[in-house]
Amino acid sequence: MFDRRLLRNFDWLLLILVCTIVAVSLLIITSTTINITGDPLYFAKRQLIRFAVGFVAMLFILSIDYTYFFRLAPIMYLAIVAMLVAVLFIGSKGGGAQRWIDLGFFELQPSEFAKLGIIISLARLLSAQEGNFEDMSSAIPAFFHVALPMGLVFLQPDLGTSLVFTVILFGMLYMAGLRVQHLLTYAGIGLAIGAPALWLLLKDYQKKRLIIFINPYLDPLNDGYQIIQSLIAVGSGGLQGKGLFAPGTQNALNFLLEQHTDFVFSAYAEATGFVGSVILILLYTFLILRILRLAFLAKDTFGMLVCIGVAVMMTFHILVNIGMTIGIMPVTGIPLPFMSYGGSSLMMNMMAIGVVLNIGMRRQKLMF
Repeated sequence: MFDRRLLRNFDWLLLILVCTIVAVSLLIITSTTINITGDPLYFAKRQLIRFAVGFVAMLFILSIDYTYFFRLAPIMYLAIVAMLVAVLFIGSKGGGAQRWIDLGFFELQPSEFAKLGIIISLARLLSAQEGNFEDMSSAIPAFFHVALPMGLVFLQPDLGTSLVFTVILFGMLYMAGLRVQHLLTYAGIGLAIGAPALWLLLKDYQKKRLIIFINPYLDPLNDGYQIIQSLIAVGSGGLQGKGLFAPGTQNALNFLLEQHTDFVFSAYAEATGFVGSVILILLYTFLILRILRLAFLAKDTFGMLVCIGVAVMMTFHILVNIGMTIGIMPVTGIPLPFMSYGGSSLMMNMMAIGVVLNIGMRRQKLMF
């Protein structure tokens, strides 16, 4: 049974921030897809349903003491690995990648849910070491823990999500107590050995993305087209934007592709301008700060590390997604949390917020 006294520690502001960003997302999705189908609300309604499902999942997570997640972490990890293996054999293809399992009523993207599962299972592993990170070798189990699912995701291929796993790992290792010099050493070794090997393993289109990132005008009509149109859209928004349902050239005339998914920020910036963009970034900033606040209020190391993992994951998504729309990051296909159209990403993020709120609610033991 859910104890109502837990609500005294419930972070209502964090939930309000999430719901506000989702509301903005529904508006911009409607604005960008109004002429795609006969039903102007088709995509918005689907996203609203996914949000509702994610909200119910969040409420279910809130009803369970988060310490049970510590016990279930090994099962979560095995389930994640099993799903990532399955998608390589029975997954549906799209855009040159094989990342989804078609359930008929919903296309499940296991790599999205793997992020949360890795955060929880890695938090268990690191907290079990009880701060024993005096030497470099103490971090090796964590690297092996993340290497398997990260490798399976890379095979889909999904370079962006693979990088998310790496950032989560380093962020959680730092908060668990691994020294900065050891982290820098691991990063240096990874770049020296991994970068050349990674280049050889990348698909041709992935290599082109990295090259075009340096100068999109090398191929303005093909591989550089999207980033050029994104830059035009962001710039054309000016100070106050052209309005959500006004005929912004890049969005309304379909010069900007993927305007409701990966490049939703570009469409949003064109519609709301510099002012709207700053407001959205501030909402994200407050969101991350609230998660960090709950991390440092957590009653145990496991809870703290889970919150840190979620904060690192979302921060990386925000920086990379917005960065690629303004040309300072390569195009990776990483969605913008709570804004990009997509079921798996939205539901996973709602579940992640549920876990964070759960940890915040139970930061104190109930006294009888």
